[in-house]
Amino acid sequence: MNNLDKLKGVFEPELLQEIEQFGIYQTFKEGDLVMDYGKYIRMMPIVLKGTVKVHRLDENNNEILLYYLSSSESCSMAYSCCVEAKKSEVKAVAEDNVELIGIPHVKLDEWLCKYPSWKNYVMRSFNERFIELLKSIESIAFHKLDERLIAYLKEKQRLSGSSVIKASHNTIADELATSRVVISRLLKQLENSGKIILYRNEIKLLSGFDAPFK
Repeated sequence: MNNLDKLKGVFEPELLQEIEQFGIYQTFKEGDLVMDYGKYIRMMPIVLKGTVKVHRLDENNNEILLYYLSSSESCSMAYSCCVEAKKSEVKAVAEDNVELIGIPHVKLDEWLCKYPSWKNYVMRSFNERFIELLKSIESIAFHKLDERLIAYLKEKQRLSGSSVIKASHNTIADELATSRVVISRLLKQLENSGKIILYRNEIKLLSGFDAPFK
């Protein structure tokens, strides 16, 4: 498992050996379900390659994008469900080709006492996900939709490392909890302002695309 090399700076060698021994290596293609609502989670995933997006349903059964997980990151909600033997309240989908290592639930508490790096990793994951959730709440509550759209595109660019964003207007609308018509209108405004170029299910970001609308 060459991709475990990415975890060398995160965990001590003894823990890496146990991860390789007990962890379950999995691969997912773009669009594949990694976790789903209402399913029991038996493993905590650590992303080795690619990006996973995590959603949750609101009280009206609308999906809300919570956060993304990339290399060496894990889902704190999956950890909580594993430890408490609860059904998942989130859905995780592969954003692109994803490789991950699943940590069996029987090892989660054991490693907390055994390995300081594991305890630090779990606590840091909870903190990072909590901060991302606060940012999501702040964005929805206080930011205009055009600002949220620009932030969304910038985050997609950061995760992919590409200025070409592969996403349909419907997908963006779902993840920003709005309508396709509104997203299409805002994207057209960005294109008319010379900040992006729209293609079929793709958006090319140009220099200055993050400037506010006028």
